[in-house]
Amino acid sequence: MESHDEESPLVVGDSPTQKLMNHARDVHILSSAFLLIFLAYGAAQNLETTLNTEEDLGTISLGILYLSFTFFSMVASSVVRVLGSKNALVLGTTGYWLFIAANLMPTWYTMVPASLYMGFSASIIWVGQGTYLTSTARSHARDYDLHEGTVIGNFNGEFWGMFASHQFVGNLVSLALLRDGSGGGTSSNTTLLFIVFLCSMTLGTILMCFLHKRDSREKETPNSSLSLCSSVVSLSRSVIAPMFDVRMLLIIPLIAYSGLQQAFVWAEFTKDIVTPALGVSGVGGAMAVYGAFDAICSLAAGRLTSGLSSITFIVSGGAFVQFIVLLWLLLKYSLTSRVLGIVYPLIMAALWGIGDGVFNTQLSALLAILFKNDTEGAFAQLKVWQSASIAVVFFLSPYISLHAMLVLMIVALCVSFAGFLFLTLQVERSFSS
Repeated sequence: MESHDEESPLVVGDSPTQKLMNHARDVHILSSAFLLIFLAYGAAQNLETTLNTEEDLGTISLGILYLSFTFFSMVASSVVRVLGSKNALVLGTTGYWLFIAANLMPTWYTMVPASLYMGFSASIIWVGQGTYLTSTARSHARDYDLHEGTVIGNFNGEFWGMFASHQFVGNLVSLALLRDGSGGGTSSNTTLLFIVFLCSMTLGTILMCFLHKRDSREKETPNSSLSLCSSVVSLSRSVIAPMFDVRMLLIIPLIAYSGLQQAFVWAEFTKDIVTPALGVSGVGGAMAVYGAFDAICSLAAGRLTSGLSSITFIVSGGAFVQFIVLLWLLLKYSLTSRVLGIVYPLIMAALWGIGDGVFNTQLSALLAILFKNDTEGAFAQLKVWQSASIAVVFFLSPYISLHAMLVLMIVALCVSFAGFLFLTLQVERSFSS
């Protein structure tokens, strides 16, 4: 019975009794596909700076990846408009698959090209994800006469909850396969780990193919010359136009901080906090805790999101939690060999996961609510500034101390949160006037 509900919208007709599409089905598929793809990539990224240490190959590869991500995010909205969001999602998976495959033989000749191409793939898969999920939420709200902000929050909560659980699942897999090896695990264990990751990614790509096509562009075959002209125009609009929007300018610092706090976990927390206390094999366990709390918080935050007021309250809570962790690391934390030496990194991972879950869900919901007329451009800006700040952390990591990085994070958090609060006051004032 359910399959008829899903297929009926594909039949064009004027019947007033036409059945509605099951939009929630596409959210389930999208969330599950991202879980399968990113449980592999996320765990591999967490291990990159500890497994590929020769000449800082792992750290520099990730820096190149996110620098490429930044550049291609500037043109990603145009690519997604031409391909359609579903096709962009499927094509975007190929870069992640190639990056994992390159880790089976990690050299400068395999990792650098794979990182460059993955930057392109990541840009279109994330702009495609934001566009597809927002389009699905709006269609669901319209078809079932529901409050749009609530539906956007619920759908983002489900997606980011499933997505965040990739850290839990993926890192448990890496913990199980590397625990018997000394240091970073034996070569055979590492090879087996990346083969398992490739299989998971392949399943995720196949699952992505079952998504419904969403926007009207995907159902049309435009004239190529007109498509080229419109692509050039949309490119300039998506890159330049948002920079003249005061709302986007006030959101950008928070977007940049959300990238900084993610890179801090991958580049600094695992290397300088977790590894000295728990060893390389313990990275998987700590990041599993991080992912579990990230997922739980994403689901809860998504359910609580209904509009700008709720977003303001939830973001304030997430910012406060991460501020406490940063102060703890800066002023109080020291490595100890007792039980607390094991417990403290796990507590920090849990608290940091809560903050990450907040920023992921609320930034997506905020952009979807404020930029209804240019969803692709808004999510392209999200990935431009996130990936740029992540690249900065990976390139700076080998050259600055943990103390300096913590000071940078605290300053960035305070500045970005102040800009966000000013934005909410401005938007609330414009609505009330």
